Amino acid sequence: MFDRITFSPDVMGTRACIRGMRITVAHVVNMIANGMSVEEILQEYPDLEKEDISEALRYAAFLARDEVLPTGTHA
Repeated sequence: MFDRITFSPDVMGTRACIRGMRITVAHVVNMIANGMSVEEILQEYPDLEKEDISEALRYAAFLARDEVLPTGTHA
């Protein structure tokens, strides 16, 4: 399902990483959230591939699929 997402006690303390690299899913998602384009990320991290970024976003969406956060408004 997520072939490019890896977990290893020796790499980033078992946080979700991209293909065993020291680049976490959270870092990739944060870069996108802060306005970096896929092309900019690939330039800054040449070991990444476009598919890595797509899978990181899909993985983050998968984790968030059932989360319900309070909005501050009540019905």
